Amino acid sequence: MGLVYSKIKLSNPRDEKLLPVEVNCLVDSGALLLCIPESIASQLNLETIALRDVETADGKVHSLPYVGPIRVDFENRCCFVGAMVLGNEVLLGVVPMEDMDVLIDPTTQKLIVNPMTPNKPMYKIK
Repeated sequence: MGLVYSKIKLSNPRDEKLLPVEVNCLVDSGALLLCIPESIASQLNLETIALRDVETADGKVHSLPYVGPIRVDFENRCCFVGAMVLGNEVLLGVVPMEDMDVLIDPTTQKLIVNPMTPNKPMYKIK
């Protein structure tokens, strides 16, 4: 499967005067969190909650800002998460995807609302 991109909206729920930012994000079910570039964190006036250590694929450890909260909207779904400030594009990982009950359709290579629960998210808690 190739790279999957999707339009999402990001906003700061603590400052409703700021308009949401619509972005074309890389959707990666192998990534865990939401990652945003510094420009998006600045536009949304997001507070740095902590510095978190991360290890990148090259084995290097970096101390990165963890910001939030951020509201993520996709179609009829939304969630609230924190984000690592890293890179030059938005990356949507599996934590916000699971929270919104969305998935990658392997046939169309698009982010979609779970077809089993089209009207609202469904969670399995066992």
